[in-house]
Amino acid sequence: MLFQRTLAQTIRATGVGLHSGNKVELTLRPAPADHGIVFRRVDLDPPVSFKADARLVHDTRMCTALECDGARVGTVEHLLSAIAGLGIDNLLIDLTASEVPIMDGSAAPFVFLLQSAGVLEQDARKRFIRVVKPIELHDGDKWVRLEPHSGFRITLSIDFAHPATRGSAGSVSIDFADQSYVRDVSRARTFGFMHEVEALRANGLALGGSLDNAMSWMSSVC
Repeated sequence: MLFQRTLAQTIRATGVGLHSGNKVELTLRPAPADHGIVFRRVDLDPPVSFKADARLVHDTRMCTALECDGARVGTVEHLLSAIAGLGIDNLLIDLTASEVPIMDGSAAPFVFLLQSAGVLEQDARKRFIRVVKPIELHDGDKWVRLEPHSGFRITLSIDFAHPATRGSAGSVSIDFADQSYVRDVSRARTFGFMHEVEALRANGLALGGSLDNAMSWMSSVC
């Protein structure tokens, strides 16, 4: 039997938003059983809270952004990856800006924060979604397929028409029955191409991006 998990204590960090370039303070707080993962924009008056819910995805331009009641939280993917990877079910996430700090462009710094705070098991059972039949979704040349499986295994493929990635391994399969999220997944970093930076910034994106928080390839290799 698996039980729900939260943090043993509150922990804080400060960073910049990848796209906004704004300073943001992040506070991760323990939460009671069945609370779920909840974001709270404490810079708004009054503060606005909402759950991390796929139905609240508002924007996917170069990040995943959630929005509810006019309040937005962008670039949630690395933090939510760390939370899921460590099996944390209940957490209150306070933010002083509209974006989660990018840190080094991976989930690893968030794993460090969560582990430093300590993970606490709670007196309530975990609940799971079980895939009982195959389902497939297409969006242009992108697609995803879910199939029943006794465990959790994920296979990913990606293909960029760019010399920097041509000939490299474009797919990976991870089975969490014998592979470690912390070791094998959490350090995967955001990457991009230098020739895209000007266009991104002209559209108000990547204003906080740098070589400290993203891998990049020079446009001269195109």
